[in-house]
Amino acid sequence: MSKDAAKSPPSPTGNPAFSAVLLAGGKSTRMGRDKAAIIVEGQPLWQRQLATLAALGPREVFISGRPDGPYLNGGTEVIHDLHPNCGPLSGLETACWRMQTPLLCVLAVDLPWMTPAFLERLVKMAMQDGRGVVPQNGEYFEPLAAVYPRAILNLIGEQMRQSDLAMQRLIRRAIELDLVIPYALAENERLLFRNVNTPAALAGD
Repeated sequence: MSKDAAKSPPSPTGNPAFSAVLLAGGKSTRMGRDKAAIIVEGQPLWQRQLATLAALGPREVFISGRPDGPYLNGGTEVIHDLHPNCGPLSGLETACWRMQTPLLCVLAVDLPWMTPAFLERLVKMAMQDGRGVVPQNGEYFEPLAAVYPRAILNLIGEQMRQSDLAMQRLIRRAIELDLVIPYALAENERLLFRNVNTPAALAGD
């Protein structure tokens, strides 16, 4: 984490029950350029996704990203992975370590069709239940638009020590330990999880 980020005070406003993080630290290898800077409907993708999270009214919002990302001077605290080059698991780990609330709403930068209404539903479920909520699409979990409890940090640490970066395995273990509950996606909700990993996906091909 940068010195400036470490000195940043927590936001005095927002819902004290949850924080939010935008995961934007991927290498964008298949896209060929930083996905965070791609323009979607006239707006850089990182700004679009950040607005989606801000609409939920979290206590604090972070961007998990690279030191040279396009969001660096965007006015939102950027946190850098405790374990670089370890994928979204490390971004989740760092956000859980930094957060000052019991719940964390996570959103990946490459899910431009995600809506505040859907994420708000997950947040409310988590606040009422006291556990995290992760969408489930058949046998596959959608871990990058979900809500996690800060208590999952120990479980992440165990996987990191074993060099196991699999988010799917993390979710299954978290369910077994009663840290999160699955949310079965309705057919129309699955469309929210279309991502933009390639230029063809961005073009809608």
